[in-house]
Amino acid sequence: MKTYTYTEKKDTRSGFGAGLTELGRTNPNVVALCADLIGSLKMDQFIKENPERFFQVGIAEANMMGIAAGLTIGGKIPFTGTFANFSTGRVYDQIRQSIAYSGKNVKICASHAGLTLGEDGATHQILEDIGLMKMLPGMTVINTCDYNQTKAATIAIADHEGPVYLRFGRPAVPVFTPENQKFEIGKAIKLTEGTDVTIVATGHLVWEALEASKVLHEKGISVEVINIHTIKPLDEKAILESVAKTGCVVTAEEHNFLGGLGESVARTLALHNPTPQEFVATNDTFGESGTPAQLMEKYGLNSASIVEKVQTVIGRK
Repeated sequence: MKTYTYTEKKDTRSGFGAGLTELGRTNPNVVALCADLIGSLKMDQFIKENPERFFQVGIAEANMMGIAAGLTIGGKIPFTGTFANFSTGRVYDQIRQSIAYSGKNVKICASHAGLTLGEDGATHQILEDIGLMKMLPGMTVINTCDYNQTKAATIAIADHEGPVYLRFGRPAVPVFTPENQKFEIGKAIKLTEGTDVTIVATGHLVWEALEASKVLHEKGISVEVINIHTIKPLDEKAILESVAKTGCVVTAEEHNFLGGLGESVARTLALHNPTPQEFVATNDTFGESGTPAQLMEKYGLNSASIVEKVQTVIGRK
């Protein structure tokens, strides 16, 4: 079985900052906007190098989305930056009407997503943003797993014509994907080959899926792990090919099971190959204050929960 290791942990939001900085050096049409969270979004270096291409909007997220939509008319490629909660729920009407409906080329970049926002608590820990954004016609939805993948995704979406929601997180997590990877929107990545069960994971749960696969391997269970960084458009071909071989699937995400990756996978299976499926996700609940590790354990978003769900779904085959 192929195994993965890491030599350092870095926050995915720093990957966004690094990718944005590189874009500032290579693409003169890229501009950035922020709603008073420059340090949290790691936009400092881009601003230092390109002060004339940055707009500090302040705590006025709805206005930021409107400005970004307007900038596209002049051929600019705006990247907006704030927390995931403020990037979606607070400004949903503006995104729907001014960006999605109009097909504007805005890149909505959302940090501090999910429970791993941590101590700031339930009001800031959005767990429904993937569902909100994937329901918008024409919206591409990306949820990256580590620093390197977030940097690569940030660079890649500048070349994609149309609105994008790029979701990443606050805490330092293992860096295990290649440094100079090519990021292909809508293309899943098979991390391990297996025959007994498919684990389809996204974001911070990809590493947890790999850790679970090691435990399961020791139990004699052959696991295929797929990294779904693009939730919309979903790589249905990769999922269906894997499930045709394994006969069951577990989906894993730092998001509510309602509206997230798991539901997208379930729809694909229902239409093409009905298959036993189990979900690792939050269960129709808000979060609470705590450290990221405490919250991921309490809400069952870790490798132990994935192992448990795998054993359950195999029993349903």
